[in-house]
Amino acid sequence: MLDKSKFETIDDLELKYNEPLSHYTFTKVGGPADVLAFPKSIDALQTLIEVARTNDLPITVLGNASNLIVRDGGIRGIVILLEQLNLVNIAGYTIEAQAGAPLIEVSQIAQKHALTGFEFACGIPGSVGGAVFMNAGAYGGELSQVLASCKVIDTEGNISVLRGEEMHWGYRNSIIREQNLIVISAKFELSTGDPAVILNEMTRLNQLRSSKQPLEYPSCGSVFKRPEGHFAGRLIQEAGCQGHRIGGVEVSKKHAGFMVNVADGTAKDYENLIAYVIEQVNQKLGIKLETEVRIIGEN
Repeated sequence: MLDKSKFETIDDLELKYNEPLSHYTFTKVGGPADVLAFPKSIDALQTLIEVARTNDLPITVLGNASNLIVRDGGIRGIVILLEQLNLVNIAGYTIEAQAGAPLIEVSQIAQKHALTGFEFACGIPGSVGGAVFMNAGAYGGELSQVLASCKVIDTEGNISVLRGEEMHWGYRNSIIREQNLIVISAKFELSTGDPAVILNEMTRLNQLRSSKQPLEYPSCGSVFKRPEGHFAGRLIQEAGCQGHRIGGVEVSKKHAGFMVNVADGTAKDYENLIAYVIEQVNQKLGIKLETEVRIIGEN
């Protein structure tokens, strides 16, 4: 039995119990969190982690829940959303953004301050913390190219700073993911540029995104990693899976690399459709697709 009193003495902390995570995910699926916590300060986050550790409760951080599927059984223990830790500061060519700041907003702030290098992120619907966690990228850019340092907290509540070269960057991977760290904030080193030119590039990328991606439906973003020498969407088309539907989830007719929630789909529908596509592409083309989307929680 969860002892609510352990958490309710923490200052600067909003709590919800047995809260459906479908209200917070881009897929609009996901069962309840035992405790959903919204820390409003780093002190509150640190205290929350300490309470969880001393009470042997697991912690899950969701980021902006944009490249994520939460299973229908939900998540036990404490789920943390850092959306209220969202301050962004500028110092010269450096932007420091807290983990809950939306990437899109950070790219807009960079443009207004004549800073270039962050345009690739102008349409990525994630948070800074989630983007660092998975080395998010688009249109030839990745977080690893601009991150100077990152402030993190571990499961013991210890805060430290990692330099960009210490991040163990990989394709949709970083040391944050490998070591179960939580991003508090990140510093990005950018360059000076012409605000009009930067804005034109952001407009171009956003038009490209809206013309190719099914933004009109709930989705988990790009489902599969790009196989070497191939595009996942094209392989899915060639295997005859585009438009295939299981339950309320469908392989997008607009972009086969996406799966969209078209009719009150469930996380199980997503997982079944992912398994079907992997099987069909492997069977027909001899290529094993790997998921990029993170799938967590209980069935």
